[in-house]
Amino acid sequence: MEQKIRECCVDAVKELFGEKIAPELIGFEKTKKEIEGDFTVVVFPLVRYSRKSPEQTATEIGDYLIKNLPGISSFGVIKGFLNLVMTESFWFDFLYTEFGDPSFGVFPARNDKPVVLEYSSPNTNKPLHLGHIRNNLLGYSISLILEANGFDVHKVNLVNDRGIHICKSLVAYMKWGKGETPESSGMKGDHLVGSYYVLFEKHYREEIQSLTGKGMTEDEAAGAADLIGEAQEVLRQWEAKDPDILHLWRTMNDWAYQGFDTTYKQLGVEFDKVYYESDTYLLGKQLVQEGLESGILYSKADGSIWIDLQEEGLDEKLLLRTDGTSVYMTQDLGTAEQRFETYHPSRMIYVVGNEQLYHFDVLKKVLKKLGNPASETLFHLSYGMVELPEGKMKSREGKVIDADDLMDEMVQTAEETTLELGKVDDFSAEKSAALFYMIGMGALKYFILKIDPKRNMLFDPKESIDFNGNTGPFIQYTHARIQSLLKKAKETGSWMLDAGPAKRETRNAKSESSILKPESSTLEPRPSTLIPSEREILRLLYQYPTVVKQAGEELSPALIANYVYELVKEYNQFYQEVPVLREEDPKKLRFRLALSAFTGSVIRKGMALLGIAVPDRM
Repeated sequence: MEQKIRECCVDAVKELFGEKIAPELIGFEKTKKEIEGDFTVVVFPLVRYSRKSPEQTATEIGDYLIKNLPGISSFGVIKGFLNLVMTESFWFDFLYTEFGDPSFGVFPARNDKPVVLEYSSPNTNKPLHLGHIRNNLLGYSISLILEANGFDVHKVNLVNDRGIHICKSLVAYMKWGKGETPESSGMKGDHLVGSYYVLFEKHYREEIQSLTGKGMTEDEAAGAADLIGEAQEVLRQWEAKDPDILHLWRTMNDWAYQGFDTTYKQLGVEFDKVYYESDTYLLGKQLVQEGLESGILYSKADGSIWIDLQEEGLDEKLLLRTDGTSVYMTQDLGTAEQRFETYHPSRMIYVVGNEQLYHFDVLKKVLKKLGNPASETLFHLSYGMVELPEGKMKSREGKVIDADDLMDEMVQTAEETTLELGKVDDFSAEKSAALFYMIGMGALKYFILKIDPKRNMLFDPKESIDFNGNTGPFIQYTHARIQSLLKKAKETGSWMLDAGPAKRETRNAKSESSILKPESSTLEPRPSTLIPSEREILRLLYQYPTVVKQAGEELSPALIANYVYELVKEYNQFYQEVPVLREEDPKKLRFRLALSAFTGSVIRKGMALLGIAVPDRM
């Protein structure tokens, strides 16, 4: 309809004012709830062509639309905004055309080049924590949203499995490990490896403190400490392919990978391909060497290799150390090159926290200086940090919210809250466990994803699990409420029609569409009029594809999350005001059941784009 309105407005400007304008000049705004209207056209840009006041311009265009575009019943003008009111037939047609259509809110496949989307990117020296949870949930949800927008998305993970931080865990294990394994310790593999990283940092800080007590500055002590020297030596041995170092490295990394896989499975995220820094850093070193030979890069007296980005508004950047070992930037150059050659993507999106803004600015500029076409596709989706009520997390000190512990806590809290309500006493143990997991993970995911990715956020587990307000459990409960309503209607025969099978089926149940959406359009239940809450729900349902499109353009799951909340809030108000099953008019009854079922299906679709499942009962 927006497209039809836009085209008709273009015709109106040409016929009324004698000017030919581009369709893109016709803009829309969301109609405010307190204003009568379903679509709002912004008229201000058209005043220059009408040479009349905004109000008069809007009125003349409104009159033209009424005469030339079926579906518009009336309009109102507020300054330079033209508020169009659609006919009730328009809304009935929308409901019975789209309800049960699995393609509603899903766009056709594009002919564009694919999109490569990187998220997670863990280090094998520590388990995943709350910050990783935001990264993984954002990345996975964005992949689903882009796929709904027709993009061919390749979900990739880059595991940081080498470097000085990994060598710290190796050194600690060699000094204090005594052959400990995940089996002997009873710990998940990633937790065990992470404990040695924390142990290294503990002894390293003690050594720094001792040296500063002898008169060294903190920076001097950090470089002179024996432990950091041992870690640097292990890194050199690793790059020289020392067999003993490589064996321990592979063993500890395997422990970490097993732990990561368990966490990913519980979190409900997945990848199409996993890259490893240990496989890409050599390609990066090769690109650096080529850049040095071509004169784009330069070597200092100590043998380190640099690039000068001062003309690009930055500074000099180290690409290879004096001892020939690589830095983060080196492997990122190799990874970008490898992905570009593999996928030839339109975009390579990196979901990485905002503390790496400078790093990705440099990466893009280095690639461009080297003449690498990957630079034109690189996009850093920067997201804000997650903080706790007690402050920031510190991995080196072990002061983090562990991802596994947090997920277990969320499921446990969901169980306690649900049992207090006493509505699942007849559930089997298996069914109860599945419900508690669904609610707990839904609470966690929704609380994380409802916040604009660019913003820092404060995570409060207790607030996230609340069954009221803008939370996952509140939305899940509304979906369950709708399913209960539909179940009761079926049991009492309240919505039975004499029509044949439906044209389409909903994902949730064949019976929804077959009962509410018969072959014969003459049997579609159309009440004589719509009450305001019904009309508002229809307006929100109509907006769903637009919200999906906007979320894909802005790479923001928060738009989906908050849209679903607004829909749920509006439906709950309708549910409280209108006793659906006590309605005596069969047309109104069946229409309201159809409206409820359609609302339930859009809730499912929207939450699915956030990676959240919704129960039929809770």
